[in-house]
Amino acid sequence: MEETSWIAELFANLFVRGLLVGLIVALAFWVRSIIKVRVLHADLRKLREHLQTKFEIESAENERRKEEMNQLRQERDNLRNMIQVLNQKPNKQELRQAQVYQKAAEIMFEKSPGFAPVWQITLREAEEEMRNAEKGIIPFFKRITSSTPVATHSSEQKMQSHGKHRLELDDPANL
Repeated sequence: MEETSWIAELFANLFVRGLLVGLIVALAFWVRSIIKVRVLHADLRKLREHLQTKFEIESAENERRKEEMNQLRQERDNLRNMIQVLNQKPNKQELRQAQVYQKAAEIMFEKSPGFAPVWQITLREAEEEMRNAEKGIIPFFKRITSSTPVATHSSEQKMQSHGKHRLELDDPANL
């Protein structure tokens, strides 16, 4: 009986009662926090899986885009090459016009004996001018002459007196 009285005395003490109530409340909060931690870990695991799935999808999409960009670049280069080839091919009208010119040159060779040397010289000059135009020399000179002031009357007289049309650049200091 003394044992029960000791326990009864212990529970009769207000401090011990308060301590027991506090421990029970602390135990309840501890169990609740353990449950919350497990829920949070489960949510964290789900979020990590979701993030991993998202990265995999984005990675696959990026790879697909890179392949598509490479394919488009290759198609662009192929189209550029095709355009260059097509630009070099003469069309039917150009071929017909070249044949007409060739026939006219043959007729002129037959009809006028002095035509051949003049024609050869003129042809060489035209070929040289076309080569210069392709190199960009002639357009450069045209830009220079169009950006300079209009030629003075004396320079026009010089050109007419020589009987040749030359490209002359006017000196802005002489104006």
